[in-house]
Amino acid sequence: MKVTDIRPIPKYILNKIRKADNKNCPSPDGHVRCYAYLTTWKNELVKVTVAVKHRYKKWYCKQVAVHGLNSEKCFVKDMEYCYCASMGFRFGWYEEGLQKYENWYERGWCWADDRYYDPYAEIVNLCFIDRLPEFRYSAYKLYQGCNIFKYLRLYRQYPQMELLMKLGFASIAQSKMILKLTAKDKKFCKWLIRNKEQILDSHCYIDVIMRAYRTGRNIASLQAYKQAKLALRTDSHKEEIKELFKGKDLERFFDYIANQNTNINSYCDYIKACKHLGLDLTQDKNLLPHDFKRWHDIRTDEYATQKALEDEEKRKELYAKFAEIALKYIPLEHAKKSAFVCIIAKSPADLIREGEILHHCVGRMNYDQKFVREESLIFFVRNKDNPDVPLVTLEYSVKNKKILQCYGDHDTKPSESILHYVNKIWLPYARKTIKQIA
Repeated sequence: MKVTDIRPIPKYILNKIRKADNKNCPSPDGHVRCYAYLTTWKNELVKVTVAVKHRYKKWYCKQVAVHGLNSEKCFVKDMEYCYCASMGFRFGWYEEGLQKYENWYERGWCWADDRYYDPYAEIVNLCFIDRLPEFRYSAYKLYQGCNIFKYLRLYRQYPQMELLMKLGFASIAQSKMILKLTAKDKKFCKWLIRNKEQILDSHCYIDVIMRAYRTGRNIASLQAYKQAKLALRTDSHKEEIKELFKGKDLERFFDYIANQNTNINSYCDYIKACKHLGLDLTQDKNLLPHDFKRWHDIRTDEYATQKALEDEEKRKELYAKFAEIALKYIPLEHAKKSAFVCIIAKSPADLIREGEILHHCVGRMNYDQKFVREESLIFFVRNKDNPDVPLVTLEYSVKNKKILQCYGDHDTKPSESILHYVNKIWLPYARKTIKQIA
């Protein structure tokens, strides 16, 4: 592919581009849009990208990039890669008379890296690929991505991608690991077809699919473990778990949580209590007790007793500080246009009562300390008709302005109506109000 091979835009292609632009941009503005068309130069499939712009009621269209299927380089003209721009690129229009001065990158056609100079552009004649015998059966019409050349290049290496696409595995068909195994292992193809519904419904990760096939384990459980592991990796509030369980032990931990019918938050509360009490967590009987609920309640009760024995003066200071913080954030209480109300805890005693009635740890762990440090606030969601009866407890992060926990009796998930109230009514109200407090 040479510069001398670059030809003007054919009239029929220009008409297609204009038709597509009229459809996509019925009310012209000053923004630049990109489109592309396919052609062949010296038996090589080529994609030409054009930039389109309206100015003074006139329509402008010009070639800005030319990509060859066989090359990692491309030709670029009047275009600069710029991450902070709206499209990731800036375009020069000096030659068209739309600017006074010529930009440094407006110097005619030049070589550029194929990876960086390929803006997203709708291809106006995608069916042109049907003319090429090499790609006639590539199932390219099933491709939903934005880089058709990447797809065709991969198809050249792994023709079996056609089969995966036609079987409905578009989401995993571009994985080289999947393609290589498909090529050499017919049993894997049959396994994919048998488990198609589960793979697609769960949006499985590639490594989950590979592991499920090699080990014969349940796909859903492996996918759940993978998702839990990724969530844990980004959760800064679960450092205890990351320290205690690493590598294969982490999967053992998630299996334990599932078998004990509990959740990570309750386990974190249990671990904090154990550490405070000085228990040896290298022993399985402390780390993973056979009856988690029983030992969770015992350890947290012991922890609560130890806290109750603290200096009375400090207790008075805590209650005073707690009341001060509660008064500061009392505007976050909500009781408008809903069957529910949201009230803030007024004292550590409120937390203890809430925890005892709803059988969770809000009154026995360090939530009162986090409250007075303004790290997180505790609110009670209740029925408007029975505002004194505990229903749901939520923990709200002051810094991140988001809900950290929201549980009902025995750490159960609240009803959909309560979740709607908390997430769609109270949370937006709290975020708006807390700005005024700050």
